[in-house]
Amino acid sequence: MQISSRFVSTQGSTKGQKFFRKLLLVSLPVAAVSLASCDQAAKPPAPSITAEENLTLSPVGYEALPGWHDDELFKAYPALERSCARYQKWPDAKKVGPEGIAGTAADWKALCDDLQLFMSNPDNHSDFGVWLQENLTPYHVKNNAEPEGLFTGYYEAELNGSFTKDETYKYPLYDVPSDLVSVRLSDFDKELKGTTIVGKVKGNRLVPYHNRTEIDDGALENQNLEVIWSDDPVDVFFLHVQGSGRVKMPNGQVVRVGYAGNNGHKFYAIGRALIDEKIIPRDQMSMQSIRTWLRENPEKANELMQRNNRFIFFRKIEGDGPIGAMGVPLTPERSLAVDPRHMPLGVPLWLDTTWPGTQRPLQRLMVAQDTGSAIRGPVRGDFFWGPGEPALAQAGKMKQKGQYYLLLPKTVLPKNISS
Repeated sequence: MQISSRFVSTQGSTKGQKFFRKLLLVSLPVAAVSLASCDQAAKPPAPSITAEENLTLSPVGYEALPGWHDDELFKAYPALERSCARYQKWPDAKKVGPEGIAGTAADWKALCDDLQLFMSNPDNHSDFGVWLQENLTPYHVKNNAEPEGLFTGYYEAELNGSFTKDETYKYPLYDVPSDLVSVRLSDFDKELKGTTIVGKVKGNRLVPYHNRTEIDDGALENQNLEVIWSDDPVDVFFLHVQGSGRVKMPNGQVVRVGYAGNNGHKFYAIGRALIDEKIIPRDQMSMQSIRTWLRENPEKANELMQRNNRFIFFRKIEGDGPIGAMGVPLTPERSLAVDPRHMPLGVPLWLDTTWPGTQRPLQRLMVAQDTGSAIRGPVRGDFFWGPGEPALAQAGKMKQKGQYYLLLPKTVLPKNISS
């Protein structure tokens, strides 16, 4: 399903430029950022890097990677293979990561070709770690001199649904409305690169799009925008937060849906509200506790969920998923979301953190393949746990300190090197 959002362009027209200046005055207060998503969705904005954020890299040996010899390294190969397939479509000179920190696509194409040749022999699969050590150099990632950062988790939501509305399935997932307009401000001012505003045209003005309450009250009815109907408003709300999910149909079929756009309003964190209003204690806060409270308090839940004016539109996804910001399907427990202002997408990382809610080491080979609006900083990651309840159980309580190491081809000498 293709996205129907549009970009407004009035370049080359004096009248259009005057209109755009007026548009900015009206619309900038409601400017909003998009969620991380596949290539077809609106790109997330790139907030400026603060003075406290300064990525540095220190080359180390593999003996410095905690737990390196304890991981089943081969389980990360499918994720890396997907990155390689993506790199093969890039021009050779395309830089990988900000300022080409991970070299060029040509560096990775050569490495991936060698990896494919190596892995074509099943007898070599157990030596995947040896191949990594021979071809990639680990770099300890730090924010200035600080190697420790925050690692959270996310998952692929699951819900029940139907292509037909009835008394059970009556909560819709909508496609992008035809009157929703996305304005990419860099088309008008390069200094505004990465900033997008969303709304609808009313007369000769861009005004805020319908908020969640207005949409819930029927603002999009009778436009044939319903992708799927679900049986649970709480599950639908969680799908909006996660951005992608699996829908189980009555006949057992599973349909994947993914992020296609948003209504341009700011995100409101209901978890923060539940803590501030002393409904759920901070030490008991998790996605599970939020969901339980919403289901046990349906009348209050509706009011709380509608405080989040941000509304997500969806599309059906054919094949594997969910799709990360790099444009490839994510691999459960091996794909990591990172901050693209600092870290390159598609590259392998060695993660050193702890299992959710414990001090037990969680040390494994990951691949940076996604981004997120809350993932900000040189040492910051969001661990993709996969689909369903078991994944939710881990993702919902993950808020761990940790560090990671960037693995780069030996042909690449990145900047930001420190001793």
